[in-house]
Amino acid sequence: MEIENLTKEIRALAFERKDPKTPSQVAASWYNDDLTYDGVAKTLFIILPTPGCSWAIGDSGGCTMCSYVSDCTLEPIDSKTIVDIFKQHLNRFPVNEEDKITVKLFASGSFLNPRELPKDARDEILNILMDLGNVHEIVVESRAEYVKEEYIDEVVDIIGDTLFEISMGLETSNDYTRLKKINKGFSLDDFNNAVSLIQKLNSKKGYNLKSKAYIFVKPILLNEKDAIDEAIETARYCADHNVDRLSFCPATIHGGTLIERMWRKGAYQPPWIWSCIEIINTVRKELDIPTLLDTSGFGSRRGPYNCKKCNKDLKHMIIANNLTQTPIEYECDCKNKWLAEVNNADMNKSTVPAKHLPLY
Repeated sequence: MEIENLTKEIRALAFERKDPKTPSQVAASWYNDDLTYDGVAKTLFIILPTPGCSWAIGDSGGCTMCSYVSDCTLEPIDSKTIVDIFKQHLNRFPVNEEDKITVKLFASGSFLNPRELPKDARDEILNILMDLGNVHEIVVESRAEYVKEEYIDEVVDIIGDTLFEISMGLETSNDYTRLKKINKGFSLDDFNNAVSLIQKLNSKKGYNLKSKAYIFVKPILLNEKDAIDEAIETARYCADHNVDRLSFCPATIHGGTLIERMWRKGAYQPPWIWSCIEIINTVRKELDIPTLLDTSGFGSRRGPYNCKKCNKDLKHMIIANNLTQTPIEYECDCKNKWLAEVNNADMNKSTVPAKHLPLY
């Protein structure tokens, strides 16, 4: 498939230019208020050092928009090193001062994939969190294929009835977009099976599991209007299938990706911030499901952008409204330009299927 070949070629070139990173350079952490299932509470975010996403490192070349693998070591890391670095970041923050906290563990890939995060490292990290005595929720990320009963059983054996959320990058409910434009590598049925397993384990075994879907805003080869419509339709699909939470991830241009190559050739532009607001306001109005909107890259050359007058204000409003789950109300002159683009998005739309991507 051409998209796989392109993505793999671009990824290989990026790896050639990549300076090796140590596990300590890969790890990161921060601590702030976030929306939890019990309301706004202190949340610890830790990026664990891992070799990188198996999908991106393998023959597929990974997803067309993601370069997180470039922030990984690309080499195996022993469990002791991973755990020691985790402890260092845990000790940076006053987590013991709170009655309860949420911990979000990111691995630039799949927390539940033992080839990325070895089981003994995973188990020790979870045991350390349980020993704190105040960890109320744990949030991890995983591709759908690693959401397996045996892995979840192993996790729950350690954390008991502590809430455990598994966040999955569904990206879109449109299989064609996900496979042919994002190169995600799994189908809607795969995602549904993972969500169904989570729900089954809750009802059959009494687990305290939650599911979250990441929804990508504006994949390649979608115009502004189609990107808005597809994101909203995906949210509706998730609500219909009882996904517990949604997180919208607007496109930002990452280095060493297919989306970057298209952007450099003038064939792609990240979404307007207005588009992101239209999506989040519509979903919060229509659906009874917590919805978050990521603001990474907002107002930058490589990220969602309106105009210099409103970029910063809207970014701050979105961050605040993620906590309150309220609509975003704001006006700016540039909104008319966005409306013109959305209303005329289909004017030059071709009905002829694309045979190849002119990117060489």
